[in-house]
Amino acid sequence: MTNQAAEEFSPAYLGLVNSGALAERARAALRHLENCALCPRGCHVNRLLSTRGAFCRTGEQARVYSQGPHHGEERPLSGQRGSGTIFFSHCNLGCVFCQNWEISRRGEGRDVSARRLADIMLGLQDLGCHNINLVTPSHVVPQILAALDLAAKQGLRLPLVFNSGGYDSPEALELLDGIIDIYMPDMKFADSRTAAPYLGVKDYAEVNRAAVREMHRQVGDLVLSAGGLARRGLLVRHLVLPGNLAGSETILEFLAREISRHTYLNLMDQYRPCYRADEYPPLDRRPTRAEWRAALEQARKLGLHRLDR
Repeated sequence: MTNQAAEEFSPAYLGLVNSGALAERARAALRHLENCALCPRGCHVNRLLSTRGAFCRTGEQARVYSQGPHHGEERPLSGQRGSGTIFFSHCNLGCVFCQNWEISRRGEGRDVSARRLADIMLGLQDLGCHNINLVTPSHVVPQILAALDLAAKQGLRLPLVFNSGGYDSPEALELLDGIIDIYMPDMKFADSRTAAPYLGVKDYAEVNRAAVREMHRQVGDLVLSAGGLARRGLLVRHLVLPGNLAGSETILEFLAREISRHTYLNLMDQYRPCYRADEYPPLDRRPTRAEWRAALEQARKLGLHRLDR
């Protein structure tokens, strides 16, 4: 799937800058904060005035935990100089096994203005990062768009990675259409009833599949440069859970049959019990090697051949 023409890559959002379309998209997104339903939770809180009642506990400004080059992401993102990650605090999911619970649940970090967030993006570009990797961005789409407009006008030219838990609404994805270059959602669970006690939402699987379909419609299969760097497309993460709790086979069948057998897939084997996982067997143990290999063999059997391992 390497495309030599991708060496002349231009990020999607640049086409919206000079016309003012990106600024208008950012303004439209910010208006959603007055009665916020931009994520599937639909809290309908005026986040310009208060965070009370909002599951994400995030107001007018995004909160950032950290930023910097990340060399441990998927190979097409990390490359030689690292993926320019921005870790946003808080989350729109309540995973009981979250490995970054200090960030997602405690909300450790600092509030940043749109100007400061734009400067962070430009700083990552100055460090030589290959992309801007927006980690846990689903609840701060308006703030990201406002910052992106400022950064693009000052010379940002890197592809944008939307690195989410996969619980993303059609409204948010519509705002991002033509702006995001690389979507990297999780597919955590195949069944919503199974997922509910662990994620804190009742409709994860349905929302997740609809989001992945829309993401793929917008950007297609992952396109790599001649040097192996991601330029545009969909990259999916699936974490294999103990006892096949996630329903890996169903998720893999969905990707192969309803998205594309060319989907770039990170089938992750690094689950370990974190946060409150010890209260929720079988999440209190790591998956066995046999459990992970069963998922890997199923992926290959279905024709999913672009596996990041």
